[in-house]
Amino acid sequence: MTQDSYLIGLIGSVIGTSFSPALHEREADLHGLRYLYRLIDLDRIGAEPDKVGELVGAAKAMGYRGLNITHPCKQLVIECLDELTPQAEAIGAVNTVVFEGEGRSARAVGHNTDVTGFAASLDRELADAPRTRVVQLGAGGAGAAVAHALLTQGSGHLALVDPLADRAETLAASLNRNFGAGRAVVAASDDLPALMARADGLVHATPTGMSTHPGLPLPADLLHPDLWIVDVVYRPLETELVRIARALGCTALNGVGMVVFQAADAFQLFTGRTPDRLRMLAHAAELADSE
Repeated sequence: MTQDSYLIGLIGSVIGTSFSPALHEREADLHGLRYLYRLIDLDRIGAEPDKVGELVGAAKAMGYRGLNITHPCKQLVIECLDELTPQAEAIGAVNTVVFEGEGRSARAVGHNTDVTGFAASLDRELADAPRTRVVQLGAGGAGAAVAHALLTQGSGHLALVDPLADRAETLAASLNRNFGAGRAVVAASDDLPALMARADGLVHATPTGMSTHPGLPLPADLLHPDLWIVDVVYRPLETELVRIARALGCTALNGVGMVVFQAADAFQLFTGRTPDRLRMLAHAAELADSE
């Protein structure tokens, strides 16, 4: 490997339709880099999520420069890393691993570009949207990053709803330590009617709505036209949640902005080169149109 040649991978489940390989490789081409981005799909290789540490070790041994990590491994991967950035440690989730050094002695350092990617997308698309009260569905790896981004970007009060109450409690405690007591609370599904009636926005950060997990993450009658909605799912581009929200007159965003901006930040970590983020957005639009 040289400074102009990079081997990168993505570890996750059901990732065959990911935009990441095309986004990274095309941007690398335009920087004159040799860049191979490979998919390491848990389902295709028959590996359980808790084997992510073995996969990270194998990638390091084979000379990978780094890895992206996606569902369901963003939290599981932490225990096998040598170091976390302060932001990744605070969030409790990693979506980017950079191997620093050479060979087997290289250190695996965990970053989180989901948080910066979501923040950039939110600032670009919803800069003036009210954020006094926001409801978030999902407190897993993506949810942790999104929640930190929301509070960093000025959301006043965040209600977290997740079927795993302990996971939501852990995230709320982290948020309140970092942003101030009472900024985040845990709510149950039964609380959603009251929460949604008063909410400015809804953020959906679970797999529901993906091609392999179709459906709505909450009852459709809880949506109303005064809401803005962000769905972190981007495959399909228009989930059932986004479709229904737009039909009601809501401003509803899919996860393309987040996936592009997190990819751009990861690309910069891997290569040290500054990507053209608007060019990558345009490329993502081309990829979507070609489907």
